[in-house]
Amino acid sequence: MYAVIKTGGKQYRVEPGTKLRIEKIEAEAGSTLEFEPLMVRKDDGSVEFYKGKVVAEVVSQGKGKKITVFKYKPKKNYKRWKGHRQPYTEVLIKEIKEV
Repeated sequence: MYAVIKTGGKQYRVEPGTKLRIEKIEAEAGSTLEFEPLMVRKDDGSVEFYKGKVVAEVVSQGKGKKITVFKYKPKKNYKRWKGHRQPYTEVLIKEIKEV
């Protein structure tokens, strides 16, 4: 059984036991989150839309790998460097509940 959830403007295909990094959510490590699935596909092959709940546990908060943003204009002596680290929340999918 798997589900498709939407969070942070992105969609993720999740199964119980899946660890995934999503956009940062203000929650402490060890707390529980619930997502409403867009779609649930059962083991028998049937598909249900907007039914059930996906229960996840927050594993950790963190920042991703640093990227460098570089702006440059030729012949104008203009160069700008900037770094960015995207914050994320790592969650562990516990179960997919049917309603």
